[in-house]
Order: sequence, then structure tokens, then C-alpha cells
Amino acid sequence: MKLLKANPFYAAGITAFIIWGFIPFPLKALADYPSGLILYFRVALSVTLLLFICLFFRRDTIKQTYSLVKASAIKEKRRFIVFTLLGGILLTINWLTFIYVVNHIDIQTGSFSYLLCPILTAVLGFLLLKEELRTNQWLAIGLSIISCVLIGTGELTSLLFSLMIALSYAFYLITQRILRAYDKIVLLTLQLLLAFLFIGPFYSFFKGDSTIVLDGGFFLKVSILSALFTVLPLFLNLFALKELTSGAIGILMYINPIMNFVIAFLYFNEETTFVKAMAYVLIFISVIIYNINLKKRRKTAGGMPVPPTSAVTTIK
Repeated sequence: MKLLKANPFYAAGITAFIIWGFIPFPLKALADYPSGLILYFRVALSVTLLLFICLFFRRDTIKQTYSLVKASAIKEKRRFIVFTLLGGILLTINWLTFIYVVNHIDIQTGSFSYLLCPILTAVLGFLLLKEELRTNQWLAIGLSIISCVLIGTGELTSLLFSLMIALSYAFYLITQRILRAYDKIVLLTLQLLLAFLFIGPFYSFFKGDSTIVLDGGFFLKVSILSALFTVLPLFLNLFALKELTSGAIGILMYINPIMNFVIAFLYFNEETTFVKAMAYVLIFISVIIYNINLKKRRKTAGGMPVPPTSAVTTIK
């Protein structure tokens, strides 16, 4: 408790991931509605709230971002446009898949994907960005592969959905790394705005054949999902990133899926098989091994310390 009082940045980071840890509750409360419809209004309400915040409280940041893009070379402008658009598409796919999995498969599958995500991000960083991986991280990757094989042999559908959630978010984090020079809130607002401009005309498709009436209860629940479980923890997480290293945030983010697992078994009475239980144990072990920094201070040729590869920004 003294640490949290002394360091509000840790308190903000921990609070953000605890809030995301409870996200099965608002999603389960909306389980009677089509996943696409939940996504539609989550994006719409989240981007509305973010636009309000940016236009009334972050105008200077918007101007700085605009000036930065305007002053950049043509190649950089194209990269900004492409990866901003790609980020919006990936985030939309991630949200839709996660909503569907929690409400129509099980919470365990969604939780497993977010344990797997940082390790997949490290692999993509190695393949696409030529980022360095330590020996313990390669070992963690190997254990994760074994864990996925175990899940696949027991239930292939769960594995495929876990990989879809994890890969869409891992690729999203890669786009965030590529656009690291730009403000994260402004970027997210642009990404969700582009996402809604794309999905906006397809309301009837997302609603499907559902005859459920969208009453005040629906809009209250989806508003809570958008404001309290999307925008609020995002701001807390970004506040924490002002002082905490990405490595510290990378470790704190495991609070979220671990809480999801506990809630799945203790509150929603989900069951699992022995094979899946073994897979979960392996992925937990791989997470621990992955976060062991065998070399506390890696140095460049000039003797300057280099921060370890880890997660960037989490938006669930």
C-alpha cells in the first residue's frame, strides 16, 4: 500500500488492469445481444467520448500531432495513414472476436489469448522489426507452442479463436510501435473514428436477424462497457506509461487475464479438461520465464543500457 501511495503511476497501472480483469461482467450482461451489435455501439460510444475529450481537453496535442505529420516526409505520411487505418481494423477485429468468445465460447479462451499475446508480440517484433530476443524468451516461446498444441488437440475451435484474438492484438501492438512518435490517445481516436466510418453503414448486418429491442438497459450497459471498461482504464494505463517502463507495464498486464481465469472458474462456474488445465499451467510457466531478465543491464557497443523488449500500450 505504501508503494501505491508513493507511486501513483503504479497505482494507475494496477487499477487499469484490475478494471480490465472484471470485463467479463459487462460483456456477460450483454450476452443476449449479437456480438456485432455490442461491437458497433462500443466503438460508436468510445469514439464519441474520445472525440469529446480530445476536442475540449487535448486540442494542443491534436495540433502537435497534425504538425508532426504535416512536417514529415511523404513516405512517413503514407506510413502514418496506412498503419493508423490498419490499427483501427485490427482493434475492431480484436474487440469483435473477444466479445464473441466471452459470450459464446468461454472466458478461459479469451484469457488464454491475452496470456499468449505478449509472447506473440515478441515473435512478431523479432520477425518484422528485427528486435532482439533473449534465450529465456525463446524458451518461453517454445513452451507456448506446446501449450497451443495441447489446446488444439483438445478443442481446435478454442485454439483458433485464441490465436485470432492474440494475433490481432499482437499485430495492433506492432502498429503502435511503428507509430510510437505520435500521441496514443490521438492515434486511438483516429483509429476508432476510421473503424466506425467503415462499420457505420452496416448496422443492419451487425444487428443480424435479432428482434431484441434496444432499450435503456442495453444502452446503459454498453455505455458502462465503453466508458468504465474502455476509455477510463486506457487513460490510467497511458498515465502509468509516463513514468513506468514498458517492461513494468508488460508484467502488470498479466493481472488482467489471471483475474479473468479466476472469475471464469469461481463466479461463472466454467469447467475445463485435464489437457486444457495442463496447457494453462504451461502458458503460466512460459509467462514467468518470458519476463525473467537474465541480463539486468544489456549494453550497446557504446555502453548505453538498452530497455528490454516488451508490451507497449494495452487497449482491451
